[in-house]
Parts: sequence; structure tokens; C-alpha cells
Amino acid sequence: MARQQAVFLLAWALALGVGVMSSMASAAIVEHVFNVENVTVRKLCHDHVITAVNGALPGPTIQVTEGDTLVVHVFNKSPYNVTIHWHGVFQLLSSWADGPSYITQCPIPPGGNYTYNFTITTQEGTLWWHAHVSFLRATVYGALIILPKSGHYPFPTPYEEFPIILGEWWNANVIDLQTQAQALGTGPNNSDAFTINGRPGDLYPCSKNCTYKLNAVHGQTYMLRLINAALNNQLFFKIANHKFTVVAVDASYTNPYVTDVAVLAPGQTVDVLLTTDQTPGAYYMLARPYVSAQNAPPPDNTTTTGILIYDELPYTSPIMPLLPALNDTPTAHTFSSSLTSLVGSPNWRPVPTQLDEQLLWTVGLSVAPCGPPNACTGVPNIPTLRLSASINNASFQFPTSLSILQAHFFNVTGIYTADLPDQPPLKFDYTNPANSNNSALAFAFKSTRVKQVKYNATVEIVFQDTTIIGAENHPMHLHGYNFHVVGQGFGNFDPVNDPKKYNLVNPVIRNTIGVPVGGWATIRFQANNPGAWILHCHLDAHLTMGLATVIVVDNGPTPSSTLPPPPPDLPQC
Repeated sequence: MARQQAVFLLAWALALGVGVMSSMASAAIVEHVFNVENVTVRKLCHDHVITAVNGALPGPTIQVTEGDTLVVHVFNKSPYNVTIHWHGVFQLLSSWADGPSYITQCPIPPGGNYTYNFTITTQEGTLWWHAHVSFLRATVYGALIILPKSGHYPFPTPYEEFPIILGEWWNANVIDLQTQAQALGTGPNNSDAFTINGRPGDLYPCSKNCTYKLNAVHGQTYMLRLINAALNNQLFFKIANHKFTVVAVDASYTNPYVTDVAVLAPGQTVDVLLTTDQTPGAYYMLARPYVSAQNAPPPDNTTTTGILIYDELPYTSPIMPLLPALNDTPTAHTFSSSLTSLVGSPNWRPVPTQLDEQLLWTVGLSVAPCGPPNACTGVPNIPTLRLSASINNASFQFPTSLSILQAHFFNVTGIYTADLPDQPPLKFDYTNPANSNNSALAFAFKSTRVKQVKYNATVEIVFQDTTIIGAENHPMHLHGYNFHVVGQGFGNFDPVNDPKKYNLVNPVIRNTIGVPVGGWATIRFQANNPGAWILHCHLDAHLTMGLATVIVVDNGPTPSSTLPPPPPDLPQC
């Protein structure tokens, strides 16, 4: 029997050809164990208990090669429910492993475990992983690096590569922080610090010896894999006296773009090439928030530092860069709108031009009834209203009895309704500041409304920011797909004239886009991945308020376009 199997396998491999055989030979199974547990760490002069993976902040960096199968055994030893999302991974026909709680699975309970098992297909570059339940993402995160199967990049190979993960830190329990914000009906308190690779840096109290240091050799080119893992803040990133070249964003290659500042929304990644061509010495790398919100409380105006050190030279005071102002929208917009995709690069896809679905979705803050015991304070001077957030005036409510993907797969009714409006139910002057306190426009009641599309449909979504409560740059993230950002601008979207300015040749390809404050952004993608894919604001404060929906993609006509049933050990509600 064994000999017959061997002969059969050999004949099958020869039939597929040498190319497939070499591809199979290069693929591997990459296995990790994640112990999610509470640990005590000391930062900002205090000992503090956080939830982390394998006792580290950030958690382990996962490195795979395109085509590899990733197997991660998650053991939840924390007192909280947990799931892990593999941010930016397509999960082709494996959406059961995507991870958002109550969308593709129910959470892993305390004391429980679950194994995520999926193959990395047609992707290479910098992504990341993080918790996708409650505010645990503040400390449960790490880098996910996908190396090219070809063994080389579409640019000269860098001397070394370093993940640079930007985060936020609270001197508080983040679950308590979320619970308090939800009880009051308002946003969470500002963080106490920002971090680079888990370290606040020497501008914060008791942190001089808690500063990330990058030792480099003069005259070499390095790749920095920048990741914004902050919970609620977009961030400027800069290195004193240095420019760098952007070569990829969200694991998609870009035309080289030279800049001295990068802007990252939560969830976004940016790969840059940095050449150490300055006078040998020490140079600060800094990150601090880009604050676009109008009518909002004062922001966290602090700065996290790392230090770039040439040739391990001794230093006293690193050179300090000049960062943009907190509200420097022109700099932020210039960065995001200047990026274009590298046509013909690995996994590049042309822009869909024939559209099946054209959607205009307003995004922004709103208000909702406080609910018992009528003690929330989200809206000043109105104790019966709480802050909410919505898409087309629908504020998303997560189910609790079954995940949306399970309900879709097994045709269970009563979990969601497929009636999210394609267009705003009420048309108005979306970006007129006079509407910020318009009570007739502000209400958005809770519901679990989704958008259902046919397999392989080409979809265009125009995200339109509104000034209700206050305009803000909203980073919108779509699970399961990359998309082309064909246009963006300020003011109300003009359906006649703005499409004439779309870039349909080489628009940047992303999985998370910051919708300009008081403006709009248009994305396009082909719905060729069946499943239930959450689309949400990656500011967790706004996600929990309801700035989300789900795009349910039907199965295709063939077995290779049909989602298989859930694994038997999928956590249940």
C-alpha cells in the first residue's frame, strides 16, 4: 500500500509540473504557541499588570514565507475572553481563522484554547497580529512578516531589517478603562505614554533606561518595518536629520517615495529604506499623535523616543528632530495621497473598472439613548445621551449568541439583517460645521445590519466623513481583502466631478485607509473571498461605539470558491 501511494504521489507531482513541485518544496508549516496571560511589568515609575502573549510586550514576531501554513496554538490563561486577528491576512477560504470576536468566531474563554491554522497566499511584506476583543489590543500584539517566495524584493536587499512597532500605554487596566467609558457613554481617557517596541523612551518619567536603541553601521541601508499598533491614535514618525524611502504599505509594494516623515493610522504598516549617510552619532526617532478630531477633549501631547546609533558610538544627547504640529492635516494628507502602487510588482492587481456595487457610506460620530440607569455623560449637559458612531446612520451592534459567519454559513436567522443602506438614508451637507450639533441628524440606533454581495462582485465604497459631533480622520480597515484607494479629498464627495480625478492606473493598495478629516476616500475591490468580513474604524474607541459593519460575501460556483465548514474546535458562544 505504501509503495502504491508513493507511485501515485510521484505521478501526480509530475503531472503538475516542476514549477509546482518547487513551490511545494519551499512551503513549510510554521508553528507557534501563544500563552495569553497576565504579567507584571514596570513602566513610568509603576508596577502594572497587563495581559500579554508569552510574557512580552510586544509579543513574538512571526516570520513566514509566502505559501507557508501558519499554525498558532492559543492558550488563554488570562481572566478575559480573547481572540487573535491576523491583520491584513486574506484568509482565502479560511475566514474561520480571521479572529474578530462574534464576526468569525466566539471568543476563547479564560482557561480555553484554540488553534489558528491557515495558509499565507499571494501576500508578502509587513503585517501584524493583535487581539480582537475589547481593548486587549493595547498590549496583545506583535509583528507578522511575510518574506517573498522568490527570495528577493523589487528593490536592493537591505543590510538588515527591523520591526518598529508603535503603541500606547495606560497606567490603568485597559478593560476597566473600556468598561468605564461604556458606562459613561464617552470616549476613554487618553493614554499615559506612547511606545516604540513596547518602550516609552527617555522623555517620560523613569524611562531613561527604557528606550529602544537601534544600532546601525554607517553607510548601510536598512529596512524599518513600521507598524502602528496604537489603540486610538494616528502617529507621525520621524528620525532626526534623515530622510527615508517608502517602498511598501500594508504588505503592498509602492513606487519609491522619499520623505522625512511618515504618518500611520492604527492598523497601518509602512516599510521604509533608511540609509545611514549622516555624520556618525546618535539620532532620535520619534512618534507622537496626529490629532484631527474637532470638538474633542485635549489630546495626549506626548512623544515616544527611540535612538538610532551609528557604529555603537558613545553619546550624551541624541539629535532631536522637529515634528509636525499635532493638527498638521496638510502633512498627513500629503503623505497618504502621494503613495502609488508599484505596477507589475509581486501580487499587484489592476483596478476594477466595471462596477457591480457602488456604495456611499457616511462615517462618523453620533448619539444614542443612554439606557438604564441614565447616568452616562457622553454628551455634555444631556445626561440621557451617550456618544455613538455609525455608518449611514446605523450603529453596529455585535451579536452575542452566534458569530455572523456561523449564522451566514448555517442560514440561521435573527442574528443579523442584510439591509445596511447603500446610500445615506438622509442626504445633507455632510461636512458643514453647522451640523455638528444638529440633533435631527445625530441619532443612530443600534442594530446588526450588514451588506451582502455576490461572489466576485466588484465593489466601490465612498467613505464620507461627517461633522456630526465633530469631523475626524477615520482609519477604515477591511478584513479579508486589500483594496485600491482610487481617490480622496476634502469636503463633500462630488459624484460628477470627483470620479474624473480618480487614479485608475497605479493607486496605492492598502487594507486600512484614513478617511480625510471633513473629507472622503474611495476604495475598490473584487469580492472573490467568500465569508463574513468586518469593516470597521481601527480607532478602538469608535469601533466599540459602533463604527463598523460586515460585508458578507456569498460562495462562488465552484468548490475552489466555496467556504468549507468551520473546524470542530471553533469556540462557541
